[in-house]
Amino acid sequence: MALAETEHVHGDESPFDVFSRQCPSRGTLEHVTGRWGGLTLGALHESGARFNELRRRIDGVSEKMLSLTLQALERDGLVHRDAQLTNPPRVDYELTALGREVAGRLLDLIRLVEGRMPEVIEARDRYDAARGA
Repeated sequence: MALAETEHVHGDESPFDVFSRQCPSRGTLEHVTGRWGGLTLGALHESGARFNELRRRIDGVSEKMLSLTLQALERDGLVHRDAQLTNPPRVDYELTALGREVAGRLLDLIRLVEGRMPEVIEARDRYDAARGA
């Protein structure tokens, strides 16, 4: 089914197919599963945070990348940005209901990967040894 044909389909069957290049769900999946998107969602799952708090929590992210990531997640409806007109201005970020659901599932995957890292490291060592790396 082409995207134009499925834009307004509702109910149990999903009109979206992430494997189709035109499907908008592909972009959201990239935002969620990309390095900075996943880490940002995970950091915000614990509690809302200000921009610099997120930067400190997400080791290695640049100001520009965090800003772009937050904008993409806000556009997708996963993050809520609350700008308060104070002096200095204060901006808080928190997950929406959808963002909390997505982040919860993502954190399950993160915990699985973290918990199985000894096996991953062993597999990498075997792989590298077999190829003389």
